[in-house]
Amino acid sequence: MTTPAIHIVDDDPDIRDGLAWLFDSRGYRAATWASGVDFLAEAKRQQAAWGHAVVLLDIRMEPLSGLNTFEQLKALACPWPVLFLTGHGDVGMAVAAVKNGAWDFLEKPFQDNQLVDRIQAALAAAQAAMHTSEDDRRLRMALASLSQREREVLHELLQGHYNKNIADHLGITPRTVEFHRANIFDKLGVHSAIELAHRLGRLQARSQ
Repeated sequence: MTTPAIHIVDDDPDIRDGLAWLFDSRGYRAATWASGVDFLAEAKRQQAAWGHAVVLLDIRMEPLSGLNTFEQLKALACPWPVLFLTGHGDVGMAVAAVKNGAWDFLEKPFQDNQLVDRIQAALAAAQAAMHTSEDDRRLRMALASLSQREREVLHELLQGHYNKNIADHLGITPRTVEFHRANIFDKLGVHSAIELAHRLGRLQARSQ
């Protein structure tokens, strides 16, 4: 199994090398980038299959700043959590970046253990988001596989209607409703109408 990647983006070679050594010593696979431009080129290459990673991004870089790099990464819809490395005078910018979707920031100088702890937390968050995204994809595929009649029964179920009412509304027998209901539950991987409503509600909320 490939360990998660940590992308270190910093125009200071000493910081890049030091961080790469730190994460390598803790069993992580680190990739280093001397500029936001180089890193974004790699991000675009991985756009078809993002995988599991986190980004350590220096906030002050030339010619492309960390903030601009972050904005372009967001435009790619990249799911990797971004943790900014900041100097004392850059904390205000880092706070604004977090409000704009960055995962966290860490002020230099930082303790190695503190940085590793933050990275571990970011990787855990990335993994949870990746699993959620995959679950959503499977649920959308399952919804797309429903027949027209199953969609009609699903709509009735989500209105809280009982089998007899659904049968009356659709002009079919209660037994036929039970058949379609069982197929819907099987395809969508649920065991009750309440669980079904919860799953579809969460999917809709995440899609907004």
